[in-house]
Amino acid sequence: MSTGAIFLMALALMLILEGVLPFLAPGLWRDTFRRITQMNDGQIRFVGLSSMVVGVLLLWWVRSGL
Repeated sequence: MSTGAIFLMALALMLILEGVLPFLAPGLWRDTFRRITQMNDGQIRFVGLSSMVVGVLLLWWVRSGL
C-alpha cells in the first residue's frame, strides 16, 4: 500500500471520528465548542499539543508491534 493511500485512509478515519460527536449529540458538541471558543490562546495550544503528543505516542506504540 502506498504512502499516499495510507495518508488518505488516516484522513478518512480522522473525519469519521470528528463527525461522531456532532452526529450523536449535537447539543453537547455545541456546548463543548462554545467553551473552547472562550479559552485563551495558551489553553487552546496546550490542548493541541496534548493531542499531538498522545497521537505520536499512539503511533509509536502501534508501530512498535503492540
